[in-house]
Amino acid sequence: MEHVHLVNTHWGIKPVLFHIGSFELTTYTFFIALGIATGIVVYYLEARKVRQGNESSFLIVIGAFIGSTVGAKLLEFLLNIDLVHSGNDLLAFLVSGRTIVGGLIGGTLGVWITKEIAGIKGKRGNLFAPAIALGVAIGRLGCFFNGCCYGKPTNLPWGVNFGDGIMRHPTQLYESAFMLLMFFVLKFGFKKQEIKPGFLFNFLMLAYFIFRFLVEFIREERVAVFHFTYFQLISIFVILYLLFADKRLVLNQLFEHKD
Repeated sequence: MEHVHLVNTHWGIKPVLFHIGSFELTTYTFFIALGIATGIVVYYLEARKVRQGNESSFLIVIGAFIGSTVGAKLLEFLLNIDLVHSGNDLLAFLVSGRTIVGGLIGGTLGVWITKEIAGIKGKRGNLFAPAIALGVAIGRLGCFFNGCCYGKPTNLPWGVNFGDGIMRHPTQLYESAFMLLMFFVLKFGFKKQEIKPGFLFNFLMLAYFIFRFLVEFIREERVAVFHFTYFQLISIFVILYLLFADKRLVLNQLFEHKD
């Protein structure tokens, strides 16, 4: 089954939140916007605690937002470019389809580019990590109600019919629950005085892409090579980079954080 964020009419649990005249607010848009807003607020509160709620932090938020928006859209487009046939399809795709994997990678690049251009020193990944986790946890609820990013058929009692009469894994809720757990781990699971700059972000990225690699086995996704999906191949690359490309990243820091 092909994977796009565009879904059929009457597909999803509650694709439309409400109507006011001709105006229609989709549940997907609402939860994505709520996730972004929540992430920004959490980041700002974290920055204020360490007295970094300044202009530099604001610029980094802007860079992260632009990078994640472009990355989420661009990766989704590239992975599904063969499915976009007409001008109308392209327009609909541009205003709807996006992927969290592209958003995370694009947001990371957006922050890096912003810091390079603005000459901002120091790492703020520890401030971003809880914000990202909670934002994604909320945003994935939009995918659930919209009926996109769904799982393969299942006989488990919590299977969900997203519109085709087949009970499927609610993989959106699995990811939402995982990222909510990560939010609490990042907030309360480490001794603050021992956390090195950037560690929490690297830890979140490693945990998420390991989770994403595994959950892809029960998601309806297009297979790329060796029975792996495109998202699994991307996950493998990110995991290997975090573990081995730079000795200052996750592995050494994980061992240093052990009692």
